[in-house]
Amino acid sequence: MDSQALKQYVENLEPAKAIWINNSGRAAASGETFPVIDPATTTPITEVSSGTAADARAALDAAASAQPGWAARSPRERGEILRRAWELMIASSKELANLMSWENGKAYGDSLGEASYAAEFFRWFSEEAVRSDGDYAIPPAGGSRTLVTARPVGVCALITPWNFPAAMATRKIAPALAAGNAVVLKPASETPLTALGVMRILKEAGVPAGVVNLVPSRHSADISETWLADPRVRLVSFTGSTPVGRSLLGLAAPRVVNTAMELGGNAAFVVGATADVDAAIEGLMIAKFRNGGQACTAANRIYLHKDIKEEFTQKLCQRVAALRVGAGLDPETEIGPVVNEKAMKGINQLLEAALEQGAKVLAKAPLPSDLAGYFVAPTVIEVPRADSPLLQNEIFGPLAPIKEYSCEDELLEMVNGTEMGLASYVYGDLNWALHLAEKIEAGMVGVNRGLVSDPAAPFGGVKQSGIGREGAREGIREFQEVQYFSIDW
Repeated sequence: MDSQALKQYVENLEPAKAIWINNSGRAAASGETFPVIDPATTTPITEVSSGTAADARAALDAAASAQPGWAARSPRERGEILRRAWELMIASSKELANLMSWENGKAYGDSLGEASYAAEFFRWFSEEAVRSDGDYAIPPAGGSRTLVTARPVGVCALITPWNFPAAMATRKIAPALAAGNAVVLKPASETPLTALGVMRILKEAGVPAGVVNLVPSRHSADISETWLADPRVRLVSFTGSTPVGRSLLGLAAPRVVNTAMELGGNAAFVVGATADVDAAIEGLMIAKFRNGGQACTAANRIYLHKDIKEEFTQKLCQRVAALRVGAGLDPETEIGPVVNEKAMKGINQLLEAALEQGAKVLAKAPLPSDLAGYFVAPTVIEVPRADSPLLQNEIFGPLAPIKEYSCEDELLEMVNGTEMGLASYVYGDLNWALHLAEKIEAGMVGVNRGLVSDPAAPFGGVKQSGIGREGAREGIREFQEVQYFSIDW
């Protein structure tokens, strides 16, 4: 997709009318806009409507009006619309991938993979829409019958991050719609254009007016506070940082709003003494460097058994030093920029703090001299201390800290010694790896595999990494309420 065609694609989205209500775009009530910045160049791409509390209420009015009619639709009707959305998204995957690489900065290959992954949630939940289960039972005392069913929870407020702007939207929208709910969506202000593209796809797929509504805004708190204070909102689903998640949980508490939280991570990547080193290297290149390390499931702490450390480190350094860094829209780029200046500075500060504690840089990919954006060189760092800032904080960037271990007790103390528990990875012979995986405090563990995300699997964490699950059968249950009827017999 050439640059002129991409600019025209963005123009056709009408970003100055990005408040999407009742299947139509409009300007913000205040007339305010905010710039979307290309992180590869630091220059503005376009201006997008910045929603206000008034826009948030208007979106909620539309969703509340559409809720009864959408809930009354047959599961088959809802499923067929989601299936059509999958088809349309696959057909638009190249355009969406280019858009994501422009506004997010990720390498085009990563963006194309995300477009396919995001679309798959529409297909998966189109199939789940017709499989809502229930129960019929005779109580122990007899004399009645118990009929258990699931019903839509009601209007859902969805709040999504910038790192996977398509997939995090569809992972919430698809099960919400499959279950019979109308939604209001607040995308990250860094990446509102992708969400706007998804709105066009849903309209074309046949989603009725008011069922899906979008409010981009630079005033995120105004939007979330407006929605969570309104009695018509019955669920908030959020993906993002743990501190913001805690704040939203506080807003949800007064009205006891249902919550689904997918929060921060600090994933350990463990390579055991019996691991296939080459396979582990391949897995780490995915787990660590996919999306430039800007993923909540990214390998954040790499623990190497002393027997394989030297071989693994040598091969890892060779691979990292050869990574191609550049603008995401360049088809040869493997690692794009991080999302903004704040992220770039934060990553560099973590590295500097670790070096002050004795960490050592072992390898680094070259940064071309003509890059003007928010770039961080992919780097391998040997960390001597378990309390290193690189191991205790979510990096969200292309730094790969390695730490040696010698015994399992020491390893588990380090792996589980964090408040986070989203994902981890283990490489080794299957028997040992599975036994270790059962002892790891994480909602997801990749065993001899560097990727855990799949629409057919329950995505989510334990401890302060979240509440609930997205994807799989569990994903639709997040958007349903259980109801039972006690029937006289």
